[in-house]
This record gives sequence, structure tokens and C-alpha cells, in this order.
Amino acid sequence: EKRAVIYNYNTGTGKTAAFVLPILQKLLSAPGKHTRALIITPTRELADQIHQNFVQFSFGTDIRSTAIYGGVGPSPQIEALHSGVDIVVACPGRLLDHMRNQHAKLDRIEILVLDEADRMLDMGFLPDIRRILRQLPAQRQTLMFSATFPPEIEQLANQTLTNPKRVAVGIVRPAHTVDHTLFPVPHHLKSRLLLKLLDQTDTESILIFTRTKHRAMNLLKKIKRTDYKVTSLHGDRTQGQRRQALRGFRAGKYQILVATDIAARGLDIEGISH
Repeated sequence: EKRAVIYNYNTGTGKTAAFVLPILQKLLSAPGKHTRALIITPTRELADQIHQNFVQFSFGTDIRSTAIYGGVGPSPQIEALHSGVDIVVACPGRLLDHMRNQHAKLDRIEILVLDEADRMLDMGFLPDIRRILRQLPAQRQTLMFSATFPPEIEQLANQTLTNPKRVAVGIVRPAHTVDHTLFPVPHHLKSRLLLKLLDQTDTESILIFTRTKHRAMNLLKKIKRTDYKVTSLHGDRTQGQRRQALRGFRAGKYQILVATDIAARGLDIEGISH
């Protein structure tokens, strides 16, 4: 029987540690020499972040993990897979490529995590996920994390999980550490209002979400005309540019990061004030 858990969660509730720490504990309690845990996630940045969490929390142990995603050369990933890793953190497209080419052997997976399931639906990854699931062992533990549960995700849960336990975290109210302010404003005045708010805001670290890549690029151009140091994170940037933008924002090189919802979903960046 598949053991399964569905998690509803809000941002900032410690979701990543909620599966990283128990997975490490389970792997350490019964060592093995094959890939035993698979985490599927929608974006490269999130895959990298989760992989780094595994690296940090497993420090001093023999546990090895790797991140698998597109936008970079496949050779280092193939080398890591062939050398043997306990944990694979992957985006669906590149993982399927490695599976087709016999580089990723997942026939002995014990734990599967589907992270940001609703975002993977938005990005059109559900067919890829179904292809991956068909090649995994039926006897496994499965955990699905999703901020919302649209019908397609409910259907995926019903097809993938057996009698799952459902855990809802932080659904009733927003995180208590966050203050919310809403400005109803006509679309053509949004940028002007934003620039005015930036002038009145005493901060060094601002994350601005946009719905589309086009909007992110337009907003970036407008903010660049000011004195603010700004960068962006969206799907049209190369992996190197995305990595540079995120590192620069984390390090304080850029005061403002303009990002699409999809690109920045689930990222853990300390010190953001707005």
C-alpha cells in the first residue's frame, strides 16, 4: 500500500524542512546504495534551493543529493546520477530526459515528494508527472504539497495516493509576521503608484511579483530609470542570468527583484522587508 500525505500550506510555514528532515532521518536509519528519494518541483530555483537544504541538513553524513533541471548542460547531472545519489531533486522535463536515456534509475524509490503541485499544474507539467509516476515503484511513501487544490490536483491525488492523511497548515489566516496593505488602482496607474511607494519606503530588499514575463520586463525598464538597483527573474532569462539575479538579490547587490509568480514561487529569501 502506498503511504501518502497531502499538505495544504501557506508561505513561511516551514514546508521544506517538513519533508527534508524526516527523509534524511529515514535514509540514515536504514542505509542503502541506490536512489531512494525523489522530489519533483516546478522551477529550477526551487529545485536548487531544496537540494541545498538537503546538503546543509545532511552535513557530516554520507547522504548525497543532486539537482536535475534544464537550462544547463546535462553532463554534470549525468555524472552525479551515475556516481550514485540517495536523493534526486528534479524538474519534470529534464528528469524525463535522463530517464529516457537510462541515466536516472528510479525503480527503487521509497519516498516521492510532489512539491508545489498546483504550480506544476499551471505550468503544464501534469502529463510529464504522470509519465514519471508510471515508472516508479507502487510500494512507496508519497507526499504532495499544494497551496490550493483545484479539481485537476484532487484528481491527481486520488489517482496517485492511497487513503492519504490530509494536513492543512496556516489556512485560516496569513502568516502572523506579515502586514498586508491593499491599494485599489486602475491598471494604467499601477507603475506610477509603485514608484511613488518605493520613494516612500525605507528598505533595502523588495520583492515585486508580476503575473507575466512581459509585465516583469516592462516594470524592470521603468524601475531602471530610477536610482534603484534592480534585477529580474522570469522564464525568458537564461539559467545563468536567473542564478546571477537571485544571488545578487540575496547578497544585497540589488535592492529590488521583479519576478513572475511562477519563477519566484516557494523561494526562501531572508531579509525581505516588502
